[in-house]
Amino acid sequence: MTPVSERASIGAGRKPMVSVVLSFYNEENVLPELVRRLRTVLAAERERQVISGHELVFVNDNSSDRSLDILLEEARAGGDIVVVNMSRNFGVSECVLAGMEYAKGDAVIYMDADLQDPPEVIPELLERWTKDASVDVVYTTRLSRAGENRLKMLITAWGYRFINQISDVKFPVDSGDFKLLSRRVVDELLRLKEAKPYLKGLVSWLGFKQAQVFYHREARFDGRENSKHPLLSRKVISYHLDRSLISFSDVPLKATLAVGFTVSFLAGAYILVVIFQKLMGWYVPGWPAIMASILFLGGVQLTVLGVIGLYINTIYLEAKGRPNYIVKNVVASDERHFDVEQPATGRAESRSGRPTKIHAGTRL
Repeated sequence: MTPVSERASIGAGRKPMVSVVLSFYNEENVLPELVRRLRTVLAAERERQVISGHELVFVNDNSSDRSLDILLEEARAGGDIVVVNMSRNFGVSECVLAGMEYAKGDAVIYMDADLQDPPEVIPELLERWTKDASVDVVYTTRLSRAGENRLKMLITAWGYRFINQISDVKFPVDSGDFKLLSRRVVDELLRLKEAKPYLKGLVSWLGFKQAQVFYHREARFDGRENSKHPLLSRKVISYHLDRSLISFSDVPLKATLAVGFTVSFLAGAYILVVIFQKLMGWYVPGWPAIMASILFLGGVQLTVLGVIGLYINTIYLEAKGRPNYIVKNVVASDERHFDVEQPATGRAESRSGRPTKIHAGTRL
């Protein structure tokens, strides 16, 4: 059945199956409450006959605490949990894509696992999606962010607007990774063969009709600092440089070209000034002007080379063709199996087209 006919059949009376994908790393203090609230919300939606059923796909980014044990206990208590265990720590976006590979829902909701995104917003996402058959993406926009540092909020707001100014793809402002995607959007997203995926940008790049839901973001449930990585940490800066700026804009390259032309023009004008001073007898030889010019030009050259280097690094990563993630195993509390016939290399082609190493699933 094609995605269009699938959506038509949902509108004609078939209730959708919903998958919730959550990437997590060391969330042992949050997971019991998260599972409880998700089950409560989704059970209510099933009773209201909005959905036919649900599954919770937890992607374990190689946690070192008791998170996995807690989820296995929850999975035994109910039949709605799938745990995808990564072979090492790969990052949030990669884990979300891995979860989407195993999600079987007509709609996939992905969200953070720290309860900053309240599960109680899910019914509104489903309502906006089910009442309009032409909507394929429902994204959320934050009206407030409890527990967030004001400086961080200011820089984040400026960052969204800056990217929108220089990118051909427009990102929803003040909207994070709390979205509902239809099955056809998920399938298209998994087809993209992009190293260092930036989900906010990729979902916007795909297009399709989108609807908006506003909500108030909560503080972390366990009371820890809202972000595990400081705003100006190397990891955060590298993430936004590589995934949002470099992947969705060529403005930095054009800016370096403009800087090169400007410096060349100024250098040419300065040479004319020196020649004029020499002819007028005003020329006074000295090192300061020479050293200042050399250092200035050297700094500009290094800056330009650095920007070009970032793009070359992205090309290098794409050319290597390494998988974005490797799944160690999958544990499901239902009857599904995830066995994949593997070539001699131990690599199998995922639905997204990127080679993904996976093992047979385990049923609890």
